[in-house]
Amino acid sequence: MSAHQSEQITLAFALALGVFLFLIGLRFVFFKVFHRWARRTRSGLDDLIIRIIKVPSLFWCLVIGLYVGMDLSGYSGKYLKYFNDSVYVLLIFSVTVAASSLIGALLKYYADRSNVPIPSTGLVTGLLRGILWAVGMIVILHFLGVPITPMITAMGVGGLAVALALKDTLANLFAGIHIMMEKSIRVGDYIRLENGQEGYVADITWRTTRIRMLQNNMVIIPNQNLSQSIVTNYYLPEKRMGLQIPVSVGYDSDPDRVEKVLLDAARQAVKEVPGLLEEPAPIVRFIPGFGESSLDFTLICQVREATDQYPVQHELRKRILKALREAGLEIPFPQRTVHLHTDPPEKPGKGDRKT
Repeated sequence: MSAHQSEQITLAFALALGVFLFLIGLRFVFFKVFHRWARRTRSGLDDLIIRIIKVPSLFWCLVIGLYVGMDLSGYSGKYLKYFNDSVYVLLIFSVTVAASSLIGALLKYYADRSNVPIPSTGLVTGLLRGILWAVGMIVILHFLGVPITPMITAMGVGGLAVALALKDTLANLFAGIHIMMEKSIRVGDYIRLENGQEGYVADITWRTTRIRMLQNNMVIIPNQNLSQSIVTNYYLPEKRMGLQIPVSVGYDSDPDRVEKVLLDAARQAVKEVPGLLEEPAPIVRFIPGFGESSLDFTLICQVREATDQYPVQHELRKRILKALREAGLEIPFPQRTVHLHTDPPEKPGKGDRKT
């Protein structure tokens, strides 16, 4: 290396350091002003953007500084092309990383704001991040002069073989996409499976759906099995749900009086029991009606959501039992009437001899 080239390299790094320090100063001023502006806003979006781009911006300052320093120095050595290619690759890579992190954070932010948790699931975030990474790698390969068409052709042929080998995995992947696009099951919904297991949907990933049960256990179901199952979603079309409590009294009870006692107990409970709704108002129906040993009524009321039905039933049953006892209304036990038929003694026949 000649003395002139050494001087150019030294000048290039000196200029790069100067530009880098200048950009770091601009970055400091920018973030300081941005932080002040973000404190005045109620939205957390600006804080989110600051947090995501804070670290990648250091790489951008370094890359721009190196590029500008090398360009202003006039250096034209044989390694200049490799240096420029490395700078471009580093810049594209850092932008890809920042965009991938930003898209995931934005999806989660808007999902939390709009109470639509679907975009925040691992499946959607993973797919979008995978697409961004693929685009970033394609741009890098194209910039480096690597032919992309043969690679895509080879990936297509290889993808067919992989698809046959990973048939079950891909079935779960597309079943998860179908579940999310249909919106019949969403993250945060309270569902019950056909085998009786129930709980909150914690996440929908590329392979499985995770359901957190009330016992705080996690049930992990392959997406393909879930898409083929009969599922009750207690959050569709809305969280509010009806609750039916059967009540039986003796046949000698006055139905109108029973109805009044049950309604009074329910109306009083509305004011005191959390989760029990005042509107629509509780009602009593003489259904199913005439039982084998009792008159059967049904108290119908509304609860805030599915998990409220258990404490509400607990409180209502205690209040109903107390109200029936105070009103002198009997809760009958099952009764059975058994008739015994005794056959008369046989008369002696004509041919029988008396002894």
